[in-house]
Amino acid sequence: MTTLSDALAHFPVFADVPAAERLLIAQGAQRVSYREGDRLFTEGHAAHGCWLVETGTVALDFSVPGRGRVVVQTVSSGDIVGLSWLVPNGRWQFGAVALEPTTTIVLDTDGLVSLAKADPRFGYMLTTSMFVELVHRLNSTRARLLDVYRSPREQH
Repeated sequence: MTTLSDALAHFPVFADVPAAERLLIAQGAQRVSYREGDRLFTEGHAAHGCWLVETGTVALDFSVPGRGRVVVQTVSSGDIVGLSWLVPNGRWQFGAVALEPTTTIVLDTDGLVSLAKADPRFGYMLTTSMFVELVHRLNSTRARLLDVYRSPREQH
């Protein structure tokens, strides 16, 4: 089995991160498996942790009054779930639930924040990597919304 540091290199967000920094990121990380229907985190709760999906599929959802939970996006192998921890005192803007058996690497974001405060160079590298992922996620959401709200004339 590969080390967590080696496994991080397979995720696009960490592919260009030097090995020494990947070791720091992996220090507090752990592999966690979820069954179908297990919730990784819940919208509105304090944001701690960041999940790197190794296998399986996770739905990002939120509660809509009168409709229940609505899925806004699904992510799978190679994707990241949980970026709200980047905001000080952040709260989850969405929830996340496993749609099938899923294996993740969960990052200790409290530990990463402490490391970033102690070493601004590391903090800049980590923040930049995560913001690249955030922009990717926003673009994916934008594409989905464009598809959902496309003019009926364009659908033929």
